[in-house]
Amino acid sequence: MSNSLKFKGVGVILCLLLSLFAMAPTLMRGSLPQWWLDTFDPIQLGLDLQGGMHLVLGVDVDKAVESRIDTILDQTENQLHEKDIIFKRLERRQGDRLVVLVYDDVEGAKVDALMTENYPSLEAETFTGAGGYIEKHFRLSDNEIENIKDYAVRQALETMRNRVDQFGVSEPTLQRQSGHRILIQLPGVKDPDRAIGLLGKTARLEFKLVAEEANLQEAVAGNLPEGTQLLYERNTNRSTGVVTETPLLVIDKTVLTGDLLSDANVRIDTRFNEPYVAIDFNAVGAKRFDQITAANVGKRMAIVLDDTVYSAPVIRERIAGGSAQISGSFSSQEATDLAIILRAGSLPAPVKILENRTVGPSLGQDSIDKGIKSILVGGLLVVIAMIIYYQISGVIAVTALLLNLLFISAMLSMFGATLTLPGLAGIVLTVGMAVDANVLIFERVREELRLGKAPKLALEAGYAKAFMTIIDANMTTLLAALVLFQFGTGPVRGFAVTLSIGIIASLFTAIFVSRVIFDTFLQGRDVKRLSI
Repeated sequence: MSNSLKFKGVGVILCLLLSLFAMAPTLMRGSLPQWWLDTFDPIQLGLDLQGGMHLVLGVDVDKAVESRIDTILDQTENQLHEKDIIFKRLERRQGDRLVVLVYDDVEGAKVDALMTENYPSLEAETFTGAGGYIEKHFRLSDNEIENIKDYAVRQALETMRNRVDQFGVSEPTLQRQSGHRILIQLPGVKDPDRAIGLLGKTARLEFKLVAEEANLQEAVAGNLPEGTQLLYERNTNRSTGVVTETPLLVIDKTVLTGDLLSDANVRIDTRFNEPYVAIDFNAVGAKRFDQITAANVGKRMAIVLDDTVYSAPVIRERIAGGSAQISGSFSSQEATDLAIILRAGSLPAPVKILENRTVGPSLGQDSIDKGIKSILVGGLLVVIAMIIYYQISGVIAVTALLLNLLFISAMLSMFGATLTLPGLAGIVLTVGMAVDANVLIFERVREELRLGKAPKLALEAGYAKAFMTIIDANMTTLLAALVLFQFGTGPVRGFAVTLSIGIIASLFTAIFVSRVIFDTFLQGRDVKRLSI
């Protein structure tokens, strides 16, 4: 046997062994050592094959616009005071409009100059309001509103991705859709309610001072003092686990937000042996928290998450270092989920669950069974046709086909690709296409044999002449698959992945592996007739 053929044979054997090693975690995961499982991952199944959740979320982008106006409003109020500009009132109207009420044109001109300098994207209008006051209206431009809405969806998508990653779901699908929607598919999720709780929570963390001097009873009755907000504090009875809500009146202005957090972790309170969430601010947040606590010693500060007060401790002393804690008689799971949400960041706007479907694992198993059955039936028909038509050469082509399926499965495992139902369809298609290259080669070999060439020369000429035809035919299909992968959605991309891998494996087995098998059998033999 020539050295060249030996090297080729060793190459095929190494590929075969590597494929078997890669497939072992999928076929016999429970009996393998840990280092093996760390080296090769089992084939990941998609939502349609192993069950899970399918969610479509709608982002309330109008709220993002309102939040942007509220931020500008807070900043403008501080700037008006710093510039000693006299004004009667500052408010938001119609969602995207900021209004400053001033007493005369002189102060109005100062307001115009301030807003032009700091917020050039705002469009200004002037009206005469009731009582002779001058109303300065500032509206976000249409282009700016669209930018805010687009950014809100993109930020929501990134926040969702961070939450899903920390939730521990393998191979999730998160995609932006038209109409400010986000598609989320979570294969293998066992607790849908927890997943919805994690993904749907806005997680806007705010720190507000408690309005101690206000009359709480009147506020509950509906008579809210100006600049205050009625919230409810969440309390859990440690012995019974019953959750109650206590009304609490807070100053509407937020003194600190969760946007300045750098980390959030679950810790255990040694006094009550209960979990709580420890939070750390970044440099800006730590400085701001230091200033707030120093200026409000003896007052209560409410820690508010999505308009629910989790705790309202008294500030005993100035707190430096930028650390605080959120306690509220959490269970371990609740504390963990809250920490995940805070680490991942708050959503820029509320989201609504527009579509919620749960795919059961039994449906997934049924899909797997039918997919495997279709592969077996298609493969069996190809095997029968090849052996009847090409005899011993057909057996070699079938051997290459079986190796092709093994190599496809191994590459899915090594690349960490997800196998979906359309992916199974891609494998079925590959089974049909896998022998196409062999058919081209065999027909070329038959032509050479008809011309009177010896079997070895006919085989060599057949492979050489069919090579470029096979490459051209498969490269066009591969390019189409790559385009599908680049621009397609989840199911289409699953089909494109297996089709691409199948084409690469088919080229290798048809051109290289089958040739090595032929050369091995013909080496050193004086063959008079080729069974083809």
